[in-house]
Amino acid sequence: MKKKTLVLGASANPNRYSYLAIQQLIVNKQKIKAIGRKEGEVNGVKINTTKKIFKDIHTITLYLNKINQVEFYDYILDLKPKRVLFNPGTENVELEIVLSENNISFERACTLVLLGIDEY
Repeated sequence: MKKKTLVLGASANPNRYSYLAIQQLIVNKQKIKAIGRKEGEVNGVKINTTKKIFKDIHTITLYLNKINQVEFYDYILDLKPKRVLFNPGTENVELEIVLSENNISFERACTLVLLGIDEY
């Protein structure tokens, strides 16, 4: 099943995990939106630098540490995703509580692993 995914903390740097995630999401034929600090592109996926309100986001996969997530709390809630993935290093109990209070599910899981084992 296709799950429209927002990569939050996206990077056009091939050495970053968010870059690898975008590539694997493409391979797995998922619809992708991306937001990062710098504009760029990964295999045709444009990286936006503003908090655009994308429609029908199923999953937000986080590549921001918990300090950098704070400015996105309201934005994440506004998108009303079905779930948020906390990739390794992005764990944030405060945001998990906010998500729970708003009936948004979350997982502490690696997007690359989930895609690799067909559990995305």
